[in-house]
Order: sequence, then C-alpha cells, then structure tokens
Amino acid sequence: MNLACNLYVDGEFEGVINSSKEVNVGKNGHIKGDISTTRLVVQGYVEGSVNAARVEIKAQGRVNGSIESGELVIEAKGIFEGNSIVKNAPQTPMKTSDSDNIPADTLISAISENKAKVS
Repeated sequence: MNLACNLYVDGEFEGVINSSKEVNVGKNGHIKGDISTTRLVVQGYVEGSVNAARVEIKAQGRVNGSIESGELVIEAKGIFEGNSIVKNAPQTPMKTSDSDNIPADTLISAISENKAKVS
C-alpha cells in the first residue's frame, strides 16, 4: 500500500505500508508487515520492520521486529522486542586513555593553588 496521506489502523492489516505522512496503529490495531513512513505511532501491535523518521510506542503499544529511525520514543509500559538502528546518530566521542585522567585530589589541589595565587 503506497500512501501520500495519514493512515489510522484499528483492525488487522497484513502487508507493506509506504506512507509519506503518519501511520497510527490504534489500540485494536495489528499490523503484520513492513512499514516505511515519516512518523509511526503505535498504540496496538506491529510485527515486522519499521523505517521512519520518528517512532513512538505508547503505553499499551508493542513492536516486535526491527526499527530504523532518527528518533525512538517508548513510553512507560510500551514494549519493544527486536533490534533498533538510529539513523543520523552523532558519533560517540573517543574514550580518553587512563593516562589522560587526573586524580581528583590532584585536581582539587591545583584549583586551590590557583585561587591562592589570584587573590
């Protein structure tokens, strides 16, 4: 199914959904298949692969499968089982080596000495 409008599913659907707008799965909704959309809101149940800019799993919502999204929001009591890939995620800063770390007492001492010199 290819759509250029919002879709609200509050029943059973099996197949592929491609939407340039929002897909909302109601409390009684069950989608089995792949979903590609701008925004997905799940209050029911989704089985399959999801590709969206934003995915929201509400309190009674459940997703079983893989999610590839720029933003993933899971409310309390929402359930996600599967794999998640964050699109356009900033790279993790590189860990400094332990030799670059300064012990806290040395740092505090250095700060105290500088305060004494400034006064």
